[in-house]
Parts: sequence; C-alpha cells; structure tokens
Amino acid sequence: MHMYKKIITLILATSLAACMPAGLTSKIMEKGLEARLSAQASQDLDDGLHLALCGAGGPMPAPSASGPCVLVIAGQQMFVVDAGTDGTRNIGRMGYNIGDIEAVFLTHFHSDHIDGLGEMATLRWASRANTSPLPVYGPQGVGNVVAGFNQAYQYDFHYRHEHHGDVVAPASGAGLQARPFQQPEKGILTTLVKTADLKIEVFSVEHAPVEPAVGYRFSYKDRSLLITGDTIKSDNVAYFAKGVDLLVHEALSPNLVGLMNKVARNTGNTVMAKVTHDILDYHASPVEAAETARDANVGHLLYYHIVPPMVIPGQKALYLDGADKIFKNYTIGEDGVSFSLPAGSNGIIKTREGL
Repeated sequence: MHMYKKIITLILATSLAACMPAGLTSKIMEKGLEARLSAQASQDLDDGLHLALCGAGGPMPAPSASGPCVLVIAGQQMFVVDAGTDGTRNIGRMGYNIGDIEAVFLTHFHSDHIDGLGEMATLRWASRANTSPLPVYGPQGVGNVVAGFNQAYQYDFHYRHEHHGDVVAPASGAGLQARPFQQPEKGILTTLVKTADLKIEVFSVEHAPVEPAVGYRFSYKDRSLLITGDTIKSDNVAYFAKGVDLLVHEALSPNLVGLMNKVARNTGNTVMAKVTHDILDYHASPVEAAETARDANVGHLLYYHIVPPMVIPGQKALYLDGADKIFKNYTIGEDGVSFSLPAGSNGIIKTREGL
C-alpha cells in the first residue's frame, strides 16, 4: 500500500510539475527544502523512550525492510543498534538529524548488521561538523571491524576535509572509534552507559556458530525496551525481558523458509537450498518470539529482522503461523515503524506505521 501511494504521489507531482512555470517549480522546491532542512523530528517527541526501525529486515532485499537497524531516543539522546544497509538514509527519511547519533551498539558482526557503518559515520561527521569519531560499542572483535572501516574510508576522510575544511568535516571527527566490552556470561546484565535517567545494558544471546552475539536493554526513567539481535529462543532473553514495555525480537519463519528450500531444491539452486537449510537453526521463529513475549509479560512485541521478506498479500498470516494467538499485542516491523513510551505513563504508542 505504501508503495502504491508513493507511485501515485510521484505521478501526480510529475504531472503537476510539467504544467508549472519553472519559476513556480523553483519556489515550491525552495519551500520544500526549507521545511526539510529545518526539520528535527526528535524535538517533537515527548520526554520518554522512543524507538524507530531504520531497518526491519535481514540480508535479503525487501521492498519495506532494509538491513537491521534500530534507532533509540532516550530523552534527547539518540543511539543506534546495528547499522544495516540503507539504515542511515532511513533515519534521514524519518526526519532525524544523523549528526545527532551519539553511539552505535553492534549485536554481532554478520555483514548485514555492519555494512552501513561507513556511511553512518561519514554522514554523522559531515552533516553536523562533529569533532569526534562515532563511538561503536561491541563485543570482542569490534576493534578489528572499526579499524577495517577506518582504513577503507581513509581517502574519503582526506578528500572531504581538504574540500570542505573544519566548517563541515573537522579532521578530528572522521571515522569510527571502537568501544569494546567483554561478552557477559549467561545470566549477567552488564551496564555500558549510565546517567541519572538512562541505562544501557548488554546481555548474551545464542546465535552459534556466530560468537560473540549480544542484545541490549535500554531503560530511561520508568520506561524500558529490549532489542534481541539475532538469536534462537533464549532463556536469557526471556529473563532480561521480564516486564519491559517493548520487546524488539528477531524472527525467521520456518515454514516460509522451508518453502523456499523446497523450491530451490526442485529448481536445482544448490546455493539457495544450502542457505535456506542452514539458517533455520540459529534464528527464533515468530511463534517462539511470541512465547518469549508472553512468558516475560512484556507490553508489546515488535518483530524485526524479518525473514523471509514480505512481498505478497496474505504473507503475514503465513509468517506468524499462529503466533498472534500466543501473544496478541504485536507489530510486524517495516522500515519506519515507530513507538513512543512517554515517561511517567504506561502508554505504548505507535507513532508511525512505516515509511
């Protein structure tokens, strides 16, 4: 539906523009740019904890689910969990200033969770003349990931600084800065950031053979949310999700991936047959995520890292496969889906359906 609306809007806009004098088109564009460049979505938020999916999908291309990326706003502080493909641009599309990102938190080092880091760091740096690199928190190995991106972008850093100078691209602000931590033992919640109102904590998840792998819990004043990262159904997740307002849980549909596997085998696509066989054993299903949400007594369940992509009408029912009967307060994520958890209340407010 969103795609049809965008196509119709584009057709109408193109048709109108073709009938307008160039001067009027220029004025309309100027006004649009003025509104766009002065927009600051975070300023319109009430005090509280807020979450938006800058990427609802996994590694497979999807029309409304970019690579995994979660934007969290606590009060006036902006953080990102994972930096999948197109996540940075979606943050801009939602009206947030990328230059305001204070830190990125990586759940693990699969390519679809880190491949947008270079763009995120660059746009954060050059859109607000940040004078220090983007902090990247992650378990053991994050230093190597950060060093690789910094090396790959070293020429870009030089070009931008030479061209724009400190007004846009201060040399001291280029790139990424690793903030490594030890993966917690099972049953341990480790605090990474703590202020008077905010706490960001990390816990272990099970994504073997991928290790380390972690999830994050954000608490701001009296509100809370938990982001699982990639994981199978885990007692550790259920334990640390107890009573949170919003559980953001990855979910892969075994029945739909099984169908993909069947078609791949029947058509002789051995690579896809192997992939769709292997990925079944290290992701939670929608039913398992719903069981975790029920057992942890969370306020709302938001599915993300949606696998496989939603591409046909009626697919959501197949994806859930009965999960909606286990836990009724749920949302299947799309890019742009947003929630607000106002401080001092029990409200869980969906503020955006998608982009």
